[in-house]
Amino acid sequence: MDDFINNEFVENESTEDDESSIYLSIGDLMSGLLMFFALLFITTLLQLAEREAPKKDVISQIFKEMTSQNINVKVNPETGDVSIDDSILFDKGSTQLKPAGKEFLRKFIPVYSGVIFSKPEFEKEISRVVIEGHTSSDADNKTNLELSVLRSSSVYKYIFYELNFPTKPSLRQKILAAGRGEIEADQKRDNPADRKVLFRFQFRSDELNQQVGKKLPKKEK
Repeated sequence: MDDFINNEFVENESTEDDESSIYLSIGDLMSGLLMFFALLFITTLLQLAEREAPKKDVISQIFKEMTSQNINVKVNPETGDVSIDDSILFDKGSTQLKPAGKEFLRKFIPVYSGVIFSKPEFEKEISRVVIEGHTSSDADNKTNLELSVLRSSSVYKYIFYELNFPTKPSLRQKILAAGRGEIEADQKRDNPADRKVLFRFQFRSDELNQQVGKKLPKKEK
């Protein structure tokens, strides 16, 4: 009888040891998974930071060159957008570049393009340059859109059909013209500041960040 009780005790103790081992294994597995995802998260953050570095350097260099060359433009410190007042380039309501506008582009484009291709990491980071025409809310939407498209097209044609600069063939592979009309204009009034031509960068790091954002699980509201 004592032997039976002892055997049963040993079996129960063995079962409890097995269950404890299972719990420990599951706990170790969960700890390992948590560590893995933590490392993955940190690695992703570091990669995103590395991708942002060339973008910031490009924007900084654009600002530096525009300032040092005394080129009258506005540079957005966050996006690198270069804004040119359309009064520099065009007469009101016109799509033909003024002589002063052509002179401005002859000075601006070689410097701007020179920054893009000054370093391999800059050239790689900038996937596209978009010339955007913008108008104020004066006139109707259709007229403003047509005006903005034709103006950006005039700038594009002048750059590649009349200008000569060292990085012209390379820039041609990255640039396109587009019209935005009054889409970003102040709808409450006719604001002259809305009439402009933008040279806008599309960065590879932004595109990659968007792809990563789509893959990450969304938080429940």
